[in-house]
Amino acid sequence: MSLPTDFGPDSGGRMKGLCIIKPIVYGNIARYFGKKREEDGHTHQWTVYVKPYNNEDMSGYVKKVHFKLHESYANQNRIVVKPPYEISETGWGEFEIVIKIHFHDPNERPVTLYHILKLFHSGNTQDVTMELGKGLVSESYDEIVFQDPTQLMHHLLTNTKQLTLARWEHNTDFEAKKEKTLKAILEAKAKTRAEISMLKNKLKLAKETISNFKEEIAKSQDNQFLV
Repeated sequence: MSLPTDFGPDSGGRMKGLCIIKPIVYGNIARYFGKKREEDGHTHQWTVYVKPYNNEDMSGYVKKVHFKLHESYANQNRIVVKPPYEISETGWGEFEIVIKIHFHDPNERPVTLYHILKLFHSGNTQDVTMELGKGLVSESYDEIVFQDPTQLMHHLLTNTKQLTLARWEHNTDFEAKKEKTLKAILEAKAKTRAEISMLKNKLKLAKETISNFKEEIAKSQDNQFLV
């Protein structure tokens, strides 16, 4: 990729007060072989990936993506320098994959993500879906925040092109998931407000009861002095 050459060695300095957000999706898809493979005991083929949430070519600002696999793989460090940013392998076990995104501007620090490779369904299905013909999908939504980017980084981030002219879709319906999460948050807030109101009423009643007891005790003491 050719980069602008008129930004200088410090990439044109920082653009204070500017914030650019790039939403991404990362995760894996896994397909079961149907049985354990005899030569190595592997049970699944899987692909781990990073991709844009919106339809844009990330190579405009991403220099490379480094995937660090489990040490049992012959080459555990895999580098991808152009889209699609993904690695395909076979295996039998789940493990953590470290994903590090490097940018064309050397002044911009890499972003590190951590993803647990999912091959099997478990009790926690928050980020796991099963779709016919696609296998098991485990993916997450995240955002890369560029705070006070350099002039070079600003140029790269704001001059991206479409990745494809076709309809851009994800395996997970993140909009539906967002609505569901927002609904759960609002319901939790309403429940919390109701519980706070109930506790305030109980506290008020307790204070009134204590006050009444104090008055009764004071009256009792006064009566004792009068006797």
